[in-house]
Amino acid sequence: MGLLDKIFSSKQEGFDVEQAMNALEDEHIDMLHEPADYYVKPISLETDSDIGVVESELKARNVVLLNIAPFSRNPMKLKESLGKITAMTAAMDGDIARISEDKVIVTPSRMKIVKQAKR
Repeated sequence: MGLLDKIFSSKQEGFDVEQAMNALEDEHIDMLHEPADYYVKPISLETDSDIGVVESELKARNVVLLNIAPFSRNPMKLKESLGKITAMTAAMDGDIARISEDKVIVTPSRMKIVKQAKR
């Protein structure tokens, strides 16, 4: 059974597709998937306390997709914050890489990012 078949047939089984679509914006509810061991979590770097949030997610073995756009207006603050995150990630044996102008991916221990494109 394909994904669309599951979505459209599950309303009959007690799954409300309309409610799921409305809940997609709620970061605390994941009605479409069962619980997982680890997650990819989007976090926006807006204050210094967000560095602690990144650290706790890495300790929980989650991958962090970090939005650095809020700090891009202050290059010194961005450099300082990314320096702290890089040092913390290295100490945990994780990895960090920039994936776009506004996004950085940070991985927990024993998970590495391939930084060279396959030729």
